[in-house]
Amino acid sequence: MKALCWEGVNKLSVERVPDPILLNDQDVIVRLVAGTTCGSDLHLIGGYIPFMRAGDVIGHEFVGEVVEVGSAVRRHSVGDRVVVCSFVGCGRCWYCTHDLWSLCDNINTNPGIGQALFGADTAGIFGYSHAMGGLRGSHAEYVRVPFADYGAFTIPDGVDDTSALFVSDSVPTGWMGADLGGVQPGDVVAVWGCGAVGQMAARAAILLGAERVISIDRIPERLEMTERFVGSEVIDYTSTDVGAELRERTGGRGPDVCIEAVGMEAHSDGPMHLYDQVKQQLRLQTDRPTAVRQAVHACRKGGTVFVLGVFAGAVDKFPLGAVINKGLTLRGAQMHGQRYIPMLLDRAGQLSTSHLATHSLSLDEAPAAYDMFKHKSDGCVRAVIRPGR
Repeated sequence: MKALCWEGVNKLSVERVPDPILLNDQDVIVRLVAGTTCGSDLHLIGGYIPFMRAGDVIGHEFVGEVVEVGSAVRRHSVGDRVVVCSFVGCGRCWYCTHDLWSLCDNINTNPGIGQALFGADTAGIFGYSHAMGGLRGSHAEYVRVPFADYGAFTIPDGVDDTSALFVSDSVPTGWMGADLGGVQPGDVVAVWGCGAVGQMAARAAILLGAERVISIDRIPERLEMTERFVGSEVIDYTSTDVGAELRERTGGRGPDVCIEAVGMEAHSDGPMHLYDQVKQQLRLQTDRPTAVRQAVHACRKGGTVFVLGVFAGAVDKFPLGAVINKGLTLRGAQMHGQRYIPMLLDRAGQLSTSHLATHSLSLDEAPAAYDMFKHKSDGCVRAVIRPGR
C-alpha cells in the first residue's frame, strides 16, 4: 500500500509499505477515507521531535471504514464508518479508567524513552515518533487501530466525513483546553493561536458560557475565519501590544482563563523570537515558549493558564515568578480524546469544522500538502488528504 513517510528532517515521500495486519485480537484494520495535516506533524517534519526513523509513516487525525476486525472486538463490524482518536488507550489501566487516556500505561512499546524525557511514559499516538510508541501513522491507505473498542467511534449517519475528521483530534483537544482550563459562565477567555485547535478551544469556551472570548494570531485568513465561523473576538498581535489590548478589553484585570494553542514553534514580532529561534536551532532549548510566556503575563491574578500546544522538552526564560506571585493555576495535557469524542459527535451541529478544510489533495500529493500547510500559502488552514481523490 501507499503511505506518507518521514525520510529525514524536512523530507517526506510517498512510498510503498507492507499492508497492516491484525497483531492482537482487539485490533481492527481501517481503510482510510480522509486524514488531515496537523501542526503537530510540522514539529516531526522539522526534526524537533526526537526518535523518528527514516520510513516512519506519519499522520494521526483520520476517519475511515472498518475492513477487518479482531476476534475480541465487540463494538465494531466490517463496514462501520469510524473516527479514530489520535491517542491510543487500553481502556483498563488506572489512567484510562480515570479518563486520562493520553497517559495510558499499556500502549507505549518503548518504555524508558518517556521516563528519560518527561519522568514518565506517555500513551501511544499514531505516527508520532518512537518516543510515543512507534505506531504507524494514518497517512496511508490502511491503518491498524489497536484497542479499537476504546479508540474508534462509529460516526452517526447525520455527521459527514469532514466534520467527523476533526473530531479525531482538533475538536477534543480544543474542548479539553476550555474544560480542564475551568472556563465558567461569565469568564473572559483568551486563546493564543487561530489554527484548528485554537479555533475549537475558542468555540468550546463560548459553548461553556464564557462572556467574551478573544483569539490571538497574525495570519489574516485565520483571524477572519475565527471571527466569522467561531464567533470570537480577534487580535492581530503584529499590530498591537497584546498585553495592553487584553487589559483594555478586561477593565485592566486580564483574562480569567488563558489557553495556549500554538506550541513549540511559536512566533512573535519582538526580539525574544529571534533569541528563542537561535537557541532552538542550536538545540540549546527544544521549544519556543513565546505564547506561553505571553499567556502567563496576560492572565489575571488568580487565573488559569492551560497549555494545549505540543512541547517536547526544555524551554528558557520561563516566567515562573509570575506564576507564583500572581497565584496562577498552570495546567497542560495531551488530548484525552476518548473522554470527549462521543459527546462531540452528538454536538457536531454546534461545532462547525467544515471551514477548516481549506484544501483537499490525494495521498500522492501529501508532501505538497504539508509544504502548503507549513508555509500557510493559499490561505491553507488544514489540507485534507484523501487516498482515492
